[in-house]
Parts: sequence; C-alpha cells; structure tokens
Amino acid sequence: MPRLRWIIAAALVLLLLFIAGTVYTFECRRIGHLNAVVRERSAVLADRERSVREYREKVNFYKTKEGTAHLAREQYNLAFPGERVYIIVNASSDSPPVYP
Repeated sequence: MPRLRWIIAAALVLLLLFIAGTVYTFECRRIGHLNAVVRERSAVLADRERSVREYREKVNFYKTKEGTAHLAREQYNLAFPGERVYIIVNASSDSPPVYP
C-alpha cells in the first residue's frame, strides 16, 4: 500500500498537469482568435491603402491642366471658348418633342 505522501504528491502532480493543459488549450484558442483578428485587420488595411492610392492618383490627375478641364466639363458643364456643345434630347414616343 502506497504511503499517504506519495498519494498526495501524485495528486499534486496530476493537478499541476491538468492546470497546465487547460492553460495551454486556452492560450491556443486565444492565439487562433488573435490570428483571425490580425488577418481581418490586414485586409481592412490593404483596402484602405488601395483607396488612399486611388485618391492620390486622382489628386495628381486633377492638379494637371487636363484634370482641371475634365473636372470643369464633367461637373460644371463648362466648355472652352469657341467650342460647340451639342445637347442630345432623348424623347419618348408619348411625350411631345422638346427643342432647346
């Protein structure tokens, strides 16, 4: 019959092993969760870097004369002096024609 000291020592060793195993599994789960968060945030960061790059390209384009002319034509309906502007009216069959 084993002595009481050996039984207590074995119980303590088993208790420490179970505690260490539990801590190990919790830490592995936590590492997995943190890896998922890092992947998600890396994707968000890459998307934002891509949008910043696109905005910088637009800013560089609109700094040029061609960019300014494009912006004036597109948003403000401006034209160069002496340039003809044609207005195309798409009239449906049930409405009377409209001439500017």
